[in-house]
Amino acid sequence: MKKAVVTLIAVLLASGITRAQGGDTLVQYTPDFKFKDGIYLNFDMVKNNSPIPKAKLFTSVDYNDKDFFDQVLSSDKIYFYDGMGVRQEIDKSSIWGFARNGVLYIKVQDTYNRITFFGSIIHFVADVTTSSSNYNPYGYYNPYSPYGSYYSPYSRYSQYSNYYSPYSYGGYPYNSNSTRTNLEMFMIDFETGKEYEYDLENLESLLMRDPELYEEFVSMHNKNQKKMMFVYLRKYNEKHPVFIPTEK
Repeated sequence: MKKAVVTLIAVLLASGITRAQGGDTLVQYTPDFKFKDGIYLNFDMVKNNSPIPKAKLFTSVDYNDKDFFDQVLSSDKIYFYDGMGVRQEIDKSSIWGFARNGVLYIKVQDTYNRITFFGSIIHFVADVTTSSSNYNPYGYYNPYSPYGSYYSPYSRYSQYSNYYSPYSYGGYPYNSNSTRTNLEMFMIDFETGKEYEYDLENLESLLMRDPELYEEFVSMHNKNQKKMMFVYLRKYNEKHPVFIPTEK
């Protein structure tokens, strides 16, 4: 009898179907899988395929509008009705992401980025904006100079100045700000929901759960490892499929 039960479980796993709590069906994730449309507050809601659906959101935006989520998420506050019918309020900053037409989008900074590779190790790319400030308390900008010179308050003929100005005193500290946006890659551990930068060290730490794949990967030269990162990420996902609840 015990052997028959084990065999049945093996057949269900092989077919990619098991039963979840609450009567939902657990289906093995494939690229054809569609997540329920709605707003996901955290990764647990992703694992359970249980977002706040459109119908529970308090908004004047037409549910059929193709830009529905873009418009709803343009506000700082999101309002929705919970399971008891009570209106709740959350900050947009606390939202994990949303699903539109069955596709997941994750929030990074203030933008939402499509997740294109889902599994035990999730992979996605996102635009990340960084800023830097070059502040020089000893170099002062002179607004009266026709050259817009930078100079030091210690001398009218400053060694820091390219040009002499007769109004060399009482200028403003030089502070240059710059921003840049780069396309960066990230990973998410399906088991914990934790996000990682997509680099060798982080991938190795995730591959450790599979000693065989891990040993294969770390035995390669560093140069080859970098070339094979995504290959081993895929191998790991193939060996360790994930199951997502879906309605019967």
